[in-house]
Amino acid sequence: MEKNVLVPVAQGIEEMEAITIIDVLRRAGARVVVASVDDLTIKAARGIEFKADCLIKDCREQSFDLIVLPGGIPGAENLQKSEALAELLKKQAAQKKLYGAICASPAVVLHPLGLVTPGAVTCHPGFAGRIEGGTVQDRNVVIDGPCITSKGAGTALEFALTLVRQLFDDKVLADVKGGLAL
Repeated sequence: MEKNVLVPVAQGIEEMEAITIIDVLRRAGARVVVASVDDLTIKAARGIEFKADCLIKDCREQSFDLIVLPGGIPGAENLQKSEALAELLKKQAAQKKLYGAICASPAVVLHPLGLVTPGAVTCHPGFAGRIEGGTVQDRNVVIDGPCITSKGAGTALEFALTLVRQLFDDKVLADVKGGLAL
């Protein structure tokens, strides 16, 4: 059964995180929709440009098995400003469907929406102090119910593989790892 994944992006997003998540999930066979909260052409944190598939506002009526946010600054701050994204994330959490974030996004986007506390979470160490009432863990990836979080660009591949494992079976995960020569 095909899995539908939404990867919201914004100007200034961390490109290594975004592209790693998109690539690994597509290798697993997920239908990944890359939706921008601002313009279709994204200029990422390190100047790399890429195109989103659509705008986030066009995804409001769709259903996703996973919504996963890359981080980076100012990318996470730009994601946090999107009312359409906030609605989608709240709906996803209310339906107990998978959602996740990496780097700054657990603290900057998920925490203000009440989607990481109380509970175990990780994020970029520079943002851990922004998560009040949660149990911030010094781990690369943390799974707490439907919420999956990760530290940052250096953990992006581990995070993406964890997302594959949450969506698919061991065979798909093994196939993806084999293709990546892991």
